Amino acid sequence: MPVNLTINDKPVVAREGQSVLDAARENGVNIPTLCHHPDLPAVGACRLCVVEVEKMRGLIASCTLPASEGMVVRTDTPKVIEERKFVLEMLLTDHPNDCMVCESDGNCELQNAVYQYQVPWPQHKGKRHSYPVGADPNPFVFTDFNKCILCTRCVRACAEIQGRNVWGVAYRGFNDRIVAGADVTMLEAGCESCGACAAYCPTGALTDKPSRGKGRDYQMRKVTTTCTYCGVGCQFDLNVRNGTVVKVTSNSKAAVNRMALCVKGRYGSEFIHHRDRLTKPLIKKDGASHGDAPQFVEATWDEALDLIATKFAEAKGDSFAVLASAKATNEENYLIQKFARTVMETNNVDHCARL
Repeated sequence: MPVNLTINDKPVVAREGQSVLDAARENGVNIPTLCHHPDLPAVGACRLCVVEVEKMRGLIASCTLPASEGMVVRTDTPKVIEERKFVLEMLLTDHPNDCMVCESDGNCELQNAVYQYQVPWPQHKGKRHSYPVGADPNPFVFTDFNKCILCTRCVRACAEIQGRNVWGVAYRGFNDRIVAGADVTMLEAGCESCGACAAYCPTGALTDKPSRGKGRDYQMRKVTTTCTYCGVGCQFDLNVRNGTVVKVTSNSKAAVNRMALCVKGRYGSEFIHHRDRLTKPLIKKDGASHGDAPQFVEATWDEALDLIATKFAEAKGDSFAVLASAKATNEENYLIQKFARTVMETNNVDHCARL
């Protein structure tokens, strides 16, 4: 059932149960957030998305506020802007002033919000956190909780999307912080190194360890492609700098997996430029002298394909068999059994998932 409301003097039609934040964004009204992500349940933790609502007392977090009939919302009043600046200033009082060397510079949602509202760095002399940087030995995720803003996006991504529940919030008050398990290492807490926590982190608290120091986000050219490791068909973005794939990042528009990736898909791209990777076909030819074992030598693609066609023609019938793979797609597995039965004239077809 449609819900009619007004946002910044503009009539808006929202869906029943839709939040004011989502209704505003769908209608071209930008409301800044830090803790919110469309893939995750809303918690209203950061208070950056506050708005003024007619006949409601105080400022309300728009991410957890359901749109209601006749609601009148303002997102950019002086009171709202003042509150957002105050929230950002409070975050900066306990945040390292090292954007110039931060791995997330240019791709940091906190940095973007501070720039948008032109919040100066506060002259804060009070107590600050000082956590060890890179203390967790996880081989893929780098931790710097001095940059954590307790948005809990890592906690929710791990629990709601990956189903691992590695991250949680421990301690109280000023000592509140994100911990793995019962304050142990990530691997001890059951982490599968999928990197979802780093993908959803809005700051530099959690970043990809293998790509550290290899380039800023704005220095990369993103190429959307499909993962080669299995047949699920996950898509992601290859981040390319100077002709080299530097890292893999999630693509929120991927139809199959959205932001989710496994450890191989996110961090297993080093084979692309590995020095041992074959770049030309190899075929076996007799050795240089009589009695030498056949050796692999480089060949052209035409030569290799002609050899394959000749060998296949010689093996047509029941002397030929195919073994399909779970790493291929359903469509590819269908084609290989079709090839075996119609071209090679054999029913000797098997699949690795059965073995």
